[in-house]
Amino acid sequence: MTLAEIGARLELLEACGGAPGDAPELLALSEEVLEHWIAARGGSPTQEQREGFRLLALHRQGSRDLPSFNACRETCRELVYHYNLLTLQPDDENAAQRARMMVLVANHLFLFVSGKMQVEQLGEFCCSSRPLRQEAG
Repeated sequence: MTLAEIGARLELLEACGGAPGDAPELLALSEEVLEHWIAARGGSPTQEQREGFRLLALHRQGSRDLPSFNACRETCRELVYHYNLLTLQPDDENAAQRARMMVLVANHLFLFVSGKMQVEQLGEFCCSSRPLRQEAG
């Protein structure tokens, strides 16, 4: 899937409000985003896991030699947190809210990485660069 296709899929999931059953797809889409980042830097995305999640291993790989990429470390951890909540407690009364939050966090990761691919310094000060968002729209 291209980055643009991932972005379109995330927009659709956000427009639908997200559902607890979307958690595996959101995690997979987030992994794909990081795969694009690693490939764009000439690497081969790892299949390893860190703390039980490939997403965290991909983040670690993607931040090697680029400290500003650590700006999205907590975003990746938050995705794992919501994934765990949704898969371990799918019938919880807060599941719908957690699913919406997971969609938003996955989209945030997508925006950060796609923006960083345009401007490598993104993340050193703020990951929500208005000029990049306006340019993408």
